[in-house]
Amino acid sequence: MSHRIVLPTPLRRFAGNADSIDVEAETIGEIIERIETLHPGFRDRICEPNGELRRFINIYLNGEDVRFLEKLATKIPAGAEVAIIPAIAGG
Repeated sequence: MSHRIVLPTPLRRFAGNADSIDVEAETIGEIIERIETLHPGFRDRICEPNGELRRFINIYLNGEDVRFLEKLATKIPAGAEVAIIPAIAGG
């Protein structure tokens, strides 16, 4: 099933300056792999070398952090909303 992934401004430069990308995927991990295929180097911006999400990147499925679901193995139901959100620090 095709999903539209809206990219936050800080990640757009790693995806050809696109504000969103449509990808066919069944899991969160597949979304990352599909975007990586289209835009090599994208995965390195959101995943550690061991494949885990970087701690300052949050991915939400219908408002729930995938770290509290099945992480990158989380299945995406039809019509779901997926959001990639980099953490913002400051004081």
